[in-house]
Amino acid sequence: MANSAPKVAEAERFETDRAISLKAKDIANLIKHSKHFIVFTGAGISTSAGIPDFRGPDGVWTLRKQKRDAPSKATSTLQAIPTPTHMALVKLQNRGLLKYLVSQNCDGLHRKSGIAPEMISELHGNSNREYCRDCGKEYIRDFRAVAPYTKTVTDHRTGRKCSMLGCNGVLLDTIINFGECLFEQPLKLAREHGKKADFCLVLGSSLTVPPACTIPEIAGKSKRGKLGICNLQSTPLDHLVDGESMRVFARTDDLMIAVMGHLGLEIPQFVLRRQLTVKVVMGERDRNQVILQGVDVDGTPSTFLKSVRLEGSRRPAVTEPFTLSFRMDGQEELRLKLELEFMGNYLEPNVEIVHSTQCSERLYLLEYSPYTREWQVVGKDY
Repeated sequence: MANSAPKVAEAERFETDRAISLKAKDIANLIKHSKHFIVFTGAGISTSAGIPDFRGPDGVWTLRKQKRDAPSKATSTLQAIPTPTHMALVKLQNRGLLKYLVSQNCDGLHRKSGIAPEMISELHGNSNREYCRDCGKEYIRDFRAVAPYTKTVTDHRTGRKCSMLGCNGVLLDTIINFGECLFEQPLKLAREHGKKADFCLVLGSSLTVPPACTIPEIAGKSKRGKLGICNLQSTPLDHLVDGESMRVFARTDDLMIAVMGHLGLEIPQFVLRRQLTVKVVMGERDRNQVILQGVDVDGTPSTFLKSVRLEGSRRPAVTEPFTLSFRMDGQEELRLKLELEFMGNYLEPNVEIVHSTQCSERLYLLEYSPYTREWQVVGKDY
């Protein structure tokens, strides 16, 4: 942790806008013509979102080494908005140019920005993701799903239990603390893509933490691979970059905005996307239920609601899956008005969905703009 950072951080270097643009043109050309382009990201890509890095002049470990307090103005990872770098990577993924993403970051912004679960190895974990020790089921949360570490940093129990039928196993966070082994599957995938890469671009990493830093090294030492690095300080792998134009001293946003300009691609604005399943279960003696559950794009349970209120009911449902009872009273159809209350990390207002009892199950796609504070809801039949 703090011991891994120098007491006096290396000075950051900033190249001119012209130099950045010229290097961005070469990088864009490599991206365009590569067959297996991968990206490796570190804390530097999230600093413009208000999340401090670790080894910069005001980095978390640097300040701790100097026995100084971290800046109080730091943004919570739950409220941070993905940066232009994050969104540029989403665009490159969606256009088929980015083949894989390897990240050291635990802030969850890559997944939140729209990077598909199968497209990323989060080598050091995700502070919004926990999993069952017994059955392995994962859960995505709109709150910090991190253990309190009251006894030891190796005790990863979050205090919650698995909700899978018949399991009730202990849930663990996914954070890798110093001295712990990385999860095998993400590391294996990262190494495989490192070997396949004909171009690896490092964004915002000091490349000093093994074994994560060995992924760009694999690409840099490969005969067919090329390595590019964008970081404000020097790294131990600078000697492996493919020429001077592949070593950029700049903020990652400045580089990626220039790269996307040379590619002729627009960086999309961040939209918070959520999915909700609504299921109607008709019971005997008119004892019916409507059940709501958040899900991620890969079907992983996702917690983003505080409560659900059914019009006409006395109390809202406040635990997942959100289950509310209703009666038909002889009617052929009811239109259930369901008010959704969110966690509010982005000041999301409540939204109402109307679900017909004639539809046994439906997936609702919820899209929220933190800039306009408006929701868009689309129902999708199974």
